[in-house]
Amino acid sequence: MELRVFGKNPLEVSVLGYGAGAIGDPSVSEKECEHLLNSIVDAGINLIDTARSYGLSEERIGRHLKNRRKDVVLSTKIGYGIPGYQDWTPPMIEGGVDQALRLLQTDCIDIVHLHSCPLETLKKDGIIDALERAAKAGKVRVPAYSGDNEPFEWALNSGRFDGLQTSINICDQRAIPSAKKAAERGIGVIAKRSLANAPWRNVPPPGNDQAAAEYKLRWQKMALELPVSEAAAIALRFVAYLPGVHSCLVGSSNLQHIRENLEFIKQGPLPQETVEKIRSAFDSHGTLWAGQI
Repeated sequence: MELRVFGKNPLEVSVLGYGAGAIGDPSVSEKECEHLLNSIVDAGINLIDTARSYGLSEERIGRHLKNRRKDVVLSTKIGYGIPGYQDWTPPMIEGGVDQALRLLQTDCIDIVHLHSCPLETLKKDGIIDALERAAKAGKVRVPAYSGDNEPFEWALNSGRFDGLQTSINICDQRAIPSAKKAAERGIGVIAKRSLANAPWRNVPPPGNDQAAAEYKLRWQKMALELPVSEAAAIALRFVAYLPGVHSCLVGSSNLQHIRENLEFIKQGPLPQETVEKIRSAFDSHGTLWAGQI
């Protein structure tokens, strides 16, 4: 697995990262979770990305990977959802870091993102300061922001974050120029929703996932006519080798799917003409298409 230096930070992240939302589901057993996480790390994926809102995810990562801490780069997202704290306040940010440290069973978290808050929240007095204090205290290596559109652009230009996470995929290309700009400034970039919820599949999107439904509509309008058997490989290779992207996330509780994605990555960059075709198909609509959270 190719490792990339995460911006100006002293971290190396695997080009394919694991989005750990699926293991937050209690229907995934502890035994399954332990096997999945350790198999992912054994395969060379070292970036494990989770969030406060991912159910059991943080505590399961801590439980099953605590003895492999040196083998993983831990990333989480905070800002809300802890009893006794008001969401999106400095005490919540500080409490969120401390709770994540406890659940992940580590004394320092590699990357901590403020999680998809709107611009007015991001600008509130003390919010970023609290995250920076955690970094200065040695609790966080990389203070980061995860989000899209105007808040993402503000975070990029603020000069206050060393890491960013945003939606980048074959149906969501708005952030591509900004990702390149971020990397040029020494900011690490993680692409989320890398497979765009696989809109090429002949199945309806989940009813509660508005982004998946939007990607389905965009896929139909882009009319790329990619072979269904190759669409996943093309979509993932497109994101993984874009200038500025250090790692792209995929999430599943199915180990075979993760292994298939690893094989796609190993095929290397797409031919330039294929990249241009994909970019052109999006750009013909892209002025109207916002990034999906």
